[in-house]
Amino acid sequence: MRKYKLRAKKSLGQNFLTNEKVLDGIVDASGLKSDEIAIEIGPGIGALTEKLAQVAEKVYAFEIDENLIPVLADTLQYYDNIEVINQDILKVDLDEFVKEHDLVGKTIKVVANLPYYITTPIMLNLINSDYPFQSLVLMMQKEVAERITANPGHREYGSLTIAVQTQMDAKIDRIVGRNSFIPRPKVDSAVAVLNRLPKEKVDISDPVFFNKVVRSAFAHKRKSLMNNMLNWQGRTDENRAKIKAVFEKCNIGENARAEEVSIEQFKQMAIEFAK
Repeated sequence: MRKYKLRAKKSLGQNFLTNEKVLDGIVDASGLKSDEIAIEIGPGIGALTEKLAQVAEKVYAFEIDENLIPVLADTLQYYDNIEVINQDILKVDLDEFVKEHDLVGKTIKVVANLPYYITTPIMLNLINSDYPFQSLVLMMQKEVAERITANPGHREYGSLTIAVQTQMDAKIDRIVGRNSFIPRPKVDSAVAVLNRLPKEKVDISDPVFFNKVVRSAFAHKRKSLMNNMLNWQGRTDENRAKIKAVFEKCNIGENARAEEVSIEQFKQMAIEFAK
């Protein structure tokens, strides 16, 4: 950073990863092979990019900060299998990108050290992209990693948990202390590994309606599930009776809270409410 007179930009949530062991651990967690493609988001000054290039067939690194493009051209000059792209990943049509670069049929893995302030939009954009990436290895705020890997009954279990776990198997690979970054963030991070579930496990016929049910269920976390559903459907005795009947079919107690309801129960709830 001194060499290139760089300062981390707060507006872009830049925290450069400097811990060699963590960098190696991220590459190991990705399981990248020599015939596979890596898409990196936020390469910074290229520390992780270089390690990915040593194991992958090709690395496409998306960097939004145009000031880092000449730096990356210098730090990565000895690699002919890296392409740095000065674009905002949220504005990229990933399905088109894959087709334009003749990557259809290739195993593509996403690796990223995500800025805290935009972690969720990028993660959900990748999960819901028209191109079904098989795996994502994402560095994120520890609290967010705990939310997306939570089980029913855990205080972190919520609508984000369900949005991720209905499509991906999510686990925390490692916790990364704040001292591993320059500048030092105020919180710890975690490396989360998300692997896409088989099609037969992603059995939601109407994702839009399913998401509406889930959002309504978690609308007010301190309220019971019944109260949240009544807020959504309307507070009438008739609706209460209908909701109670749905709960009975889904084996959900009348006084249950949303964080106690499993994903399978939410799927069944959506089917019953649709009826």
